[in-house]
Amino acid sequence: MNNRQLFLQHVAQTSPEPMGLEMVSAKDIYQTDIDGKKYVDLISGFSVCNIGHSHPKVIEAVQKQAAQYMHLIVYGEFIQSPQVQYAKMLTDLLPANLDTVYFTNSGAEATEGAMKLAKRFTNRSKIIAFNKSYHGSTQGALSVMGDEYFRNAFRPLLPDIYHFDYNDEKVIDEIDDDTACVIMETVQAEAGIIQPNKDWIKKIREKCTMTGTLLILDEIQAGFGRTGSLWAFEQLGIVPDILLLGKALGGGMPLGAFIAERKVMNTLTFNPVLGHISTFAGHPVSCAAGRAALDVLLDGKFIETVKDKEKIIRGTLVHSKIKSLTTAGLWACICFDSFETNKK
Repeated sequence: MNNRQLFLQHVAQTSPEPMGLEMVSAKDIYQTDIDGKKYVDLISGFSVCNIGHSHPKVIEAVQKQAAQYMHLIVYGEFIQSPQVQYAKMLTDLLPANLDTVYFTNSGAEATEGAMKLAKRFTNRSKIIAFNKSYHGSTQGALSVMGDEYFRNAFRPLLPDIYHFDYNDEKVIDEIDDDTACVIMETVQAEAGIIQPNKDWIKKIREKCTMTGTLLILDEIQAGFGRTGSLWAFEQLGIVPDILLLGKALGGGMPLGAFIAERKVMNTLTFNPVLGHISTFAGHPVSCAAGRAALDVLLDGKFIETVKDKEKIIRGTLVHSKIKSLTTAGLWACICFDSFETNKK
């Protein structure tokens, strides 16, 4: 049997019609299939490969760390240099209140950890989220996801979660002294690259501060320069209480993180001890790869060219069949008129 047949028989399928392309190599912006055909990867492995595929510095970092050690013990017990050095690098690039990193295996797990942290720190249960949002597919992340099509089959979900429309002023009044957190994407990706109104998101920040509610910004996709600044929230004039990262964080390896102030994060340390724990979180090879990729991103001056490239995208994607085009840096969402079927 060939790999395609084995794939369909033994690998769990996420849809009835997977793309089913069998890639054998990837380099820079290209992926090459088993027949030698090259594809341009315009989605960067779903926002993972921000500096392209197989960068030599990332490969070198992976090989070096794998030769030293891989898994040692459950996350949080041993001092592991790749974790420590990457956490320091990240916090040096963030506002002063975001000084403590909890590494996870994925972005969805970062969402889960942040929700637990917000409940634990505030001793509240109410969570405000947004329609058409996406935060991952695990049970808690699914509960704050803003799409009933994906949620409905898995009910009952977590209680005390309330969804509002993005950029709707009504949500401001709903943030109160019972609210543990507001969780939102800095740019709504799955909704079609929807950016927040700056005055609106500043009002959310102010109301969260007033009520002691934690503001969680999900930059799992928006982070690492995709929108034209290292962190998308920098363009909005606000700072979150908890930042979610994933996707490009691992430089092609699986890695996520939620980042908060130490006094907030410390609530997961006591009563109970091991309040949040994971065996493989912050894997040293992933952290080494992520740090190398971030070095390349910063040294290569990628970010400063994003806005110019966005102009090229907007100027090039012009066609009578394109109904709308929304962008946020190197993100683009195109809506087409339906194409007529050729019946010949």
